[in-house]
Amino acid sequence: MCNNLYKPDLMEIIQVQRQTPDVKSVRVRFRDPARARTFSFRVGQFGIFSVFGAGESTFNICSSSNWKDYIEFCFRRTGRVTEALWRLERGDTIGFRGPYGNGYPVEAWEGKNLIFIGGGIAMPPIRCAVWYVLENREKYGNVTIVYGARRVADLTFASELDEWSRHARVRVIRTVDPGGETPDWKGEVGLIPHVVERSQISAANSVALVIGPPIMIKFTMPVLDRIGLRDEDIYTSLENRMKCGVGKCGRCNAGHVYVCTDGPVFTMQQLRSIPNDF
Repeated sequence: MCNNLYKPDLMEIIQVQRQTPDVKSVRVRFRDPARARTFSFRVGQFGIFSVFGAGESTFNICSSSNWKDYIEFCFRRTGRVTEALWRLERGDTIGFRGPYGNGYPVEAWEGKNLIFIGGGIAMPPIRCAVWYVLENREKYGNVTIVYGARRVADLTFASELDEWSRHARVRVIRTVDPGGETPDWKGEVGLIPHVVERSQISAANSVALVIGPPIMIKFTMPVLDRIGLRDEDIYTSLENRMKCGVGKCGRCNAGHVYVCTDGPVFTMQQLRSIPNDF
């Protein structure tokens, strides 16, 4: 085992799929078979993926931890590293460091009803939890998934939403912003907080995972409070400003907390005690 914290594993790209006009998902596997055999992670953890000569970026591992032959991540085309990632194809090699972070407390969620709420590019970090729950279906109660985007074309993993809805005790609610619908759109039209409020979601024996733009989370929180969810039962995942992934650079530091090592998964109760340094 290499003692260099910053030396990445080499990963072969085995699939690239365009999810939206500016989002791709990438499936990779270790080039070292021995490393592949010993690798494991928890859903909700993240990795740092690098394009040699361009840099590295932090992304959630959006595949289930039960999938052993590969891992997946998803990215939006927004800057130098993601532009380089966008040009890569099957068979190319990238770097990977991880897994990092605490992951979702899926054991504590057993026996609970689960509410997953995601906006836009936030579906990938929710996707890994959804698949894990569906693969361990007997351990969890009802599952409600609310996913929204600006336009129909911006919904990631859209075909998987249909697949999830066919599972027992799973309700999938899709929504797009007003004006983002197409003539054949059969989902909801409206902002996520409004859709959550009018969808009559029960908070009984429930926990919620809410990931998305800060403005979405800000206005969804009062809705969850009104239906009866406590701050300690609401989870989110933070990735902004993370760089090294191992608590060395201080870029993600907020008060006494390092998002990369203490998170990225926090309850809303925990977040209220963290200085607003982001």
